[in-house]
Amino acid sequence: MKHVVSVSIGSSKRDHRVEFDFKGEKIVVERIGTDGDMQKAIEMVKKLDGKVDAFGMGGIDLYLRAGNKKYVIRDAMQIKNAAQITPMVDGSGLKSTLERKLPSYINDNIMPLKGKRAFILTAVDRYGMAEGFFEEGCNLILGDIMIALGFNIPIYTLKKLERIASIVAPLACKLPFNMLYPTGKAQNKGENFAGKYDRYFDISDIIAGDFHYIRRFLPMDVKGKIIVTNTVTKEDAEWLKERNAGILITSTPNLSGRSFGTNVIEALAVAILKKDPEDIEPEEYMTVLKDLDFKPHIVYLKDIKAS
Repeated sequence: MKHVVSVSIGSSKRDHRVEFDFKGEKIVVERIGTDGDMQKAIEMVKKLDGKVDAFGMGGIDLYLRAGNKKYVIRDAMQIKNAAQITPMVDGSGLKSTLERKLPSYINDNIMPLKGKRAFILTAVDRYGMAEGFFEEGCNLILGDIMIALGFNIPIYTLKKLERIASIVAPLACKLPFNMLYPTGKAQNKGENFAGKYDRYFDISDIIAGDFHYIRRFLPMDVKGKIIVTNTVTKEDAEWLKERNAGILITSTPNLSGRSFGTNVIEALAVAILKKDPEDIEPEEYMTVLKDLDFKPHIVYLKDIKAS
């Protein structure tokens, strides 16, 4: 049996566990949230270290990325360093491979993307996806400054994002992570900023990025637009339907009612490959996902029924 655990500083209300067979072997995948408690996450990693096959680091990224540069988030290193035996990954390996290929999948299976406008709420944590949309001919709106800093300043090119990130990211990565991203119970609050950046949602065909940011900023009516995100539950899909979104696409598949984060799926691949993450080539991740028959999950929201 293989056991993969994502220790997340996100809300415990989003915990999930699934079991399945892969080539005759039982695999258990679970996500455990600590409600924003960093120390509790560290203690849980130490407790499970050496007893599970791979860890996912959930609710926080180890790096922010723009271009060829990666910026280490200080708080994330505390969690990673707690794992001395079991390998730990944050999903960045899949974000630069699986998520980069997702726009091509959309172009081939849903609609041509050339000339479409994609609003990516934060690209420093989805840089591979942003590159993929650009390569498919999309016009980009990158909301990093708006979402992270609150200034109504859109970014329209990856090059400009790289220049801004080279100045801001080294400083931002030293801040407490809860100043950069909603963690724990903050993910469950009804507080949102719908209306603040409606014009960018309105002029875009595709809305992409982390779901917690989407939930905070999405307008009341998004008029059938495509939502590209991850780590969503059935309740999240119903919420998007209420906002009149048209199609929900997640880069990872639906497993027993929800899509897991890329950190979980990357940890699963590490467990199957039985290799140090530093030694895994991008193509190896894709081979494992192909063997698992993991494909992007597409939901036509008008067809779902409320629970």
